[in-house]
Amino acid sequence: MTGVPLAEELLLLAYDDETGKATMPRISLDLGMAAAVLIELALAGRIAYAEGTLTVVDPTPTGEPVTDDVLARIAADTPHSPSSWVQRLRHGLRDKVLGDLCEHGVVRDVDETELGFIHVHRYPVLDPSVEAETRQRLAAALTGAAPDERTAALATLVAVLRMEAALGVTGAAAVEAHRRLEEIATGAGFSGEVGLETSVVRPSVGLVVAALGRAVQAALGPRR
Repeated sequence: MTGVPLAEELLLLAYDDETGKATMPRISLDLGMAAAVLIELALAGRIAYAEGTLTVVDPTPTGEPVTDDVLARIAADTPHSPSSWVQRLRHGLRDKVLGDLCEHGVVRDVDETELGFIHVHRYPVLDPSVEAETRQRLAAALTGAAPDERTAALATLVAVLRMEAALGVTGAAAVEAHRRLEEIATGAGFSGEVGLETSVVRPSVGLVVAALGRAVQAALGPRR
């Protein structure tokens, strides 16, 4: 696996660079990050959908600690559906990804714990170059450039998680951005509406995206 993990890119988009706080509902971010790790593993050829479950087809580590922890967990556990894994993985994943970003000097942990037990942490950006590169790729894709596979996967996650505001667009521009993001997802074969019967392009990713879409709608209600 090469490049910044999808879960890290997603988190950086979702957190305000200066305040270091999440700018979207945390439950949908946690669900999205769980899906991002599953998509990462599917794109890397480590897991695949078969007979209703996600299974490990190649246990070789990717070299990315958080991703490899999930790979080992899937390999050791009983089989579960994409929907089940999205829910199972969301707990505690954000803290692990934030820890990795702190370790690599991308963000810093500002501990504002109060009274010794009200734990409050912020994560302002130290190295803006990582997020800047992510935003450049998405901006190019939104203006019509053909995205690579990883950018298409990230665009799909942004669309499903309703993160258009994190791209700096509102109103009619946000509606147009969402349309383009969905167009990218469909073009890459990552649309949540594809299935094994109709798609030969990354059907495992499509089914994880479908599971994420259902989870986000259950958590936030219908898109307005």
